[in-house]
Amino acid sequence: MMITTVLTACAAIAAAQPLPYNGSTASDTRFADRAEATLSAICTCFDAGETPLLRETYPFDEDFRATYLASENQARRRNSYSYLWPYSGVLSAVTVLAVNDSTYCGLLENRVLPGVEEYFDTLRRPSAYSSYIVSEAPADRFYDDNIWLGIDFTDLYSVFGKKAYLQKAETIWKFIESGTNTELGGGVYWCEQKKESKNACSNAPAAVFALKLYQATGDAAYLEAGQNLYRWTRRTLRDAGDGLYYDNLSVDGKLDRRKFAYNSGQMMQAAVLLYRITGKKKYLSEARELAAACSARFFEAGTPGTGEPERVLKDGNIWFSAVMLRGFLELAEVTGDDRYIRDFEESMDWFWESRRDSDGLFDFDGKNGGRHLLAQAAMAEIFARLAYYN
Repeated sequence: MMITTVLTACAAIAAAQPLPYNGSTASDTRFADRAEATLSAICTCFDAGETPLLRETYPFDEDFRATYLASENQARRRNSYSYLWPYSGVLSAVTVLAVNDSTYCGLLENRVLPGVEEYFDTLRRPSAYSSYIVSEAPADRFYDDNIWLGIDFTDLYSVFGKKAYLQKAETIWKFIESGTNTELGGGVYWCEQKKESKNACSNAPAAVFALKLYQATGDAAYLEAGQNLYRWTRRTLRDAGDGLYYDNLSVDGKLDRRKFAYNSGQMMQAAVLLYRITGKKKYLSEARELAAACSARFFEAGTPGTGEPERVLKDGNIWFSAVMLRGFLELAEVTGDDRYIRDFEESMDWFWESRRDSDGLFDFDGKNGGRHLLAQAAMAEIFARLAYYN
C-alpha cells in the first residue's frame, strides 16, 4: 500500500469538523521527501491487512519476543500486531508531518489514530492506553508509553485546536498522576502493574508533557507539575560527573546507571520549555550544558575513508536518538545555534545512503535482516523534524 493510497485530503476531514490549520513549507525538501518515502515503506512492509494496526517486524516474525516489557509472560506471547510503543512512534512521525503539511491529515485521522484507539483500555481506571491491543488478553500499562501519546495529542491540539485532542491528552495526564507518589521523594513509576522503579523515561517526558499542557491551556497546575518533575529527575537521576541522566532508581534504592539518549534529550527539552515559560536563564544554561554532554556521549568521530561524516550518531536505539533530536531542536529554536542539528543532518544523509535497503527500510540491528517498526518510525520522525526546521 503506497502512501498516496492512504493519504486522504485534509479538506474531507475539515468538512466534518473544521480544523484551524497553520502549516509551513518544508525548509529542506530532501528530508520531506525522505520522510514520505519512509512512511510509504512502513505502510507497505508492516501492513497487517484489513486493520489500521501494523506488524512489529519485517519480514513478519510471529515468534518475535519483545525485550522491553515488564512481564516475561507477556513478552513470550505470540502477537499478530505491534505493541503500543512502536505504534506510537508512527503517530509521532505522522504528527510532525500533519501539523506542517495538510496532506497528511487523512493518514493521521483515518488510519493512525484509529489504530492507536485499539490500545485504549477503559476497563481499568483511570482509563489509559495498554501496551497491547485491548481485544486480546489484558496487558501491562506503561506510564511512558502513555506520555509519548500525550505529547503528540497536545502538539496536535496546539496546532489544530480540536478539543478531542486535548481531551485525550488530559485523560492521559490523569493516568500519569495516578502513577505519582512520594515514594523515593516523588516522581512517576514506569509500569502500573509493577511499581518497582521510577525511571528517567517516565519522568523527563512527563515534565515535557506537563509543560506543553501548560502552554496549551494556561493551567498553572501543569506548570507546577512540570517544574516538580524536572526538579525530581535532575535531583535523583542526574550524573554530576558528565551531566547526563541515569536510567532509573528502583524502590529498593538501587540506581541503574545506564544512560540513554532519549532520557537526557527529554530533560534538555524540558529545560528549554521552562526557560521559554519562566524566562529564567538557569534553565537555558542547563539545557546548553546537557546538549554538549549529549553530543559528546551519543555522537562519535566518523571513520575516515568510509564516507561517514566527520561526526556521526553512535549505533544504538535510533528512536532514542529521534527523541534526543527533539531537545536539540527546541534549544536551537531559542539560541539559533544549529551545530547539533547539522550533525544530525549529516548522519541522516549517511544513513540514507548506507543503511537503506531495497524495501526502503533501514537496518540498524543486522539480525538476519530483521527490521523493526520502532526504528523505521524513528527515521520517519527524524526526517520530518529536519524537514521543517528553520
